[in-house]
Amino acid sequence: MSGSALRIADGTGYASPWSVSQKSSRSHRAEHRVDAIGEKQAQSGIAHWFSRAASAVSTAVGTPWAFLIAAAFILVWAVTGPIFNFSSEWQLIVNTGTTIATFLMVFLIQNTQNRDARAIHLKLDELLRAVPGARKEFMEAEEEDLDEIEREKAIVDQDDPNPPESKRKNASPTNGKAHATPGNGKTRR
Repeated sequence: MSGSALRIADGTGYASPWSVSQKSSRSHRAEHRVDAIGEKQAQSGIAHWFSRAASAVSTAVGTPWAFLIAAAFILVWAVTGPIFNFSSEWQLIVNTGTTIATFLMVFLIQNTQNRDARAIHLKLDELLRAVPGARKEFMEAEEEDLDEIEREKAIVDQDDPNPPESKRKNASPTNGKAHATPGNGKTRR
């Protein structure tokens, strides 16, 4: 095997860096070419433009200044109510404006949150791969339903050698530690 081969994510073997594909149950994505660790592919296209725009807008509207501008807009609208006799058109202006802004912001903020969540999962997965004693079964926990995640969290909490003080009080009386079962309760495939 060549020195430039990459370790496959599940630890089962090696593959050429130009033939590694990103397979995910999340979506059917096109195959990604992995040239070398640390190198970034040039990004272009509408998806890249939208991600950059969504990130910039999310950053901008999350500032105190954006809140103050929105509050000032509502204040001006409210003050002009008596001038327009609180007419239907006057009400329609703020209703339409806020509806359009909310509708567009949902997509922009969701894009930013999805990208941030995927980046965090990528970083955590890399840490799980790097730590020798880490349970790699948790690498795709985000794909499980909430009940399964809660069950796994209870198992992890039970196995914690140094639980927080609040959880130590609830531990079983066997030497002050909770009785732990090995593993995370999942069966390996």
